[in-house]
Parts: sequence; C-alpha cells; structure tokens
Amino acid sequence: MADQAEELRVLMKEKDTRTGTYFPGINPEKEEENAVRAQRKTRIITITSGKGGVGKTNVATNMAITYAQMGKKVIVIDADLGLANVNVMMNIIPQYNLYHVIRKQKKMSEIIQDTEYGIKLVAGASGFSKIANMTEDERNAFIDEMYTLSDADIIIIDTSAGVSKNVLGFVAAADEVVVVTTPEPTSITDAYGIIKIIATEVDNLNINLKMIVNRVSSAAEGKRVADRMITIAAQFLNLKLEYLGFIYNDPLVPHSVLRQKPFTILDPKGKPTICLRHIVSRLEKLDFDSGEGFGRFMRKLFGRKWE
Repeated sequence: MADQAEELRVLMKEKDTRTGTYFPGINPEKEEENAVRAQRKTRIITITSGKGGVGKTNVATNMAITYAQMGKKVIVIDADLGLANVNVMMNIIPQYNLYHVIRKQKKMSEIIQDTEYGIKLVAGASGFSKIANMTEDERNAFIDEMYTLSDADIIIIDTSAGVSKNVLGFVAAADEVVVVTTPEPTSITDAYGIIKIIATEVDNLNINLKMIVNRVSSAAEGKRVADRMITIAAQFLNLKLEYLGFIYNDPLVPHSVLRQKPFTILDPKGKPTICLRHIVSRLEKLDFDSGEGFGRFMRKLFGRKWE
C-alpha cells in the first residue's frame, strides 16, 4: 500500500527515483515537455467517512463543482466500487465505469466523461461486490491507469464508507483526506473509528487529515463536534486534525438529490452552497467573501478554463 500511495503522490514527477524508470506519458528525449509536466502537480483530495449516509458523496460532488467554478481542472472519481452514486447526483447514466477499467476492458481515458457542470467524472461501479475489494494485481493496474489523469489540477476521490483496503489505499495516496461526519453520536463514533485506523494503519507520516461536520443546526454545533474530535485525536492518537467547517442541515440538500442536480448549482446563494465555498476557501487558504465580488475575484485569480 505504501508503494502504491507513493506512486500516486508523484503523478507529475519525471522519474521514479527508486527504480530509475520513467512514468507513462514522460518521454526522456523531450526535456522541455518533461519540464512543463514536472512543474505541474495534481492535487489529490480523498473524501471519506466512518459510516454511510452522512452526505459524503454530496460533499465530494459539490466540492468538485466549486473548484471548477474557480477555474480549476477537476476530475471527480467515484471510488465506491460497490455502491457508486456520484453519477446519480448529476443525473448521468454512464456507459462505462471503473468496473471496465479494473477488468481491463477499457482504459481510464475511455470512461472519463465531461459533465454540464465543468467537471469530469470517472464513474464508479454499482452492484459489483467482487471489486469492492480489489486484488493486489487489480489495484496495481488501477494505479497505472491513474497516471492518465495527471493533467487535472485537482482529483477528488469519493471513497466508500467504512474501512477496506481500497479506502485505505486512496487515503494513503491523498494530499488531503477529508473525513465527513454529522453531529449524531453514531456518526461521531464511526468517524473516530476511521481516524484511528488511518492513524495506525496508513503508512504516511505526513498525512493531512481534515474534518467537515455536515447537517448541523448551527455553527456552534459544528464547532462543538469538531473540537471534541480534535481533542480526542490529539490526546489518544497523537494526530493533528484540522476543522474545515460545517454544512447546514438545509432542505436545499435533499431537494437537490431528488432533482438530481447538485445543490451548488440549484441554489448558488443557498446556505449549504455558501458553507461549501467557505470550506474550499479554507482548503485553498484564501479569504472568502460571500458577496457578489467572490465570483469575479476567483475568476481573476484562477482564470484558466478546461481546454
């Protein structure tokens, strides 16, 4: 798992310094092209949770769209390899998905698709329990296919809930890991459970662990949950956990799910949308202004379009 994680984290490096071999897409005879590639860094953000039903997929999908609205080239990967539903959130019926990649029937480049929301989607496989835990060979082949996505600025990976080798692999590979929880006691307990497993089993000493508290009734409730988790993680796991923010429990979210249209699109000024923009601004270490100037500021700062 450590080797696979390292391979993902160096998506844009010219050469594997351990083996001396060049990664796919790198031509050792084209120094200028290689220099441009080497300067790019694809940022990988893994979204995970201790239990299902906490809104993890909603967070991943709308976070990807928020980044795209800032001018970033974004790919969202539905890595729930048993019960995938990112495509459902966007009312997309994919012809091919990760099942076909893992079974080596398709290349990643053949299944990735554009969406009307400015992001690209790699759809997960739903109803295939056998691939919910890939074999070592399948996981290695999947890692190889991930190299083809290295032109993106940001890859957001929506994992399955709970703990599996697949989930821990995506966690280990990430630049940032975002754990989504809610104020419910069972959700908090399960969130602590996955944080503990990450701390003890993931071979990445520099793991950047963050938390979002979803479906809160107030900002104070979100902070109370986060403070408790941060204290416990520091005291018992010697682990730093960063609080990114909260998302209100708002009718907009279930309404958007029923409409199969992401809430950031359905109501750009809704409370959950503003919350998510705050969260992304914290990920980007930017000051957020919820007024009309925000969009213009972001377009100016991150003015590139998907080519």
